[in-house]
Amino acid sequence: MTSLTVTLPDDTYRRLDEIAQGRGQSIDALFDAMASQMVTEAEAEAEALFRVRAQRGQGQNARGLALLAKAMGNDLSR
Repeated sequence: MTSLTVTLPDDTYRRLDEIAQGRGQSIDALFDAMASQMVTEAEAEAEALFRVRAQRGQGQNARGLALLAKAMGNDLSR
């Protein structure tokens, strides 16, 4: 487990403490939940972007392979 020191304005800290207490958890647990949610959202966004790009490239296999070959100095179109 890694420790992290965060500097927050007093008002923000008090509000986070109130939220954590209202949920019956510590501020550490609250930050862990927030960080986990952010990671999950980032992974979902990356997957969605990948799917959009994959859909856009569907049927472009030959063109992609030709571009790759050209980039590697093996232009197959000659």
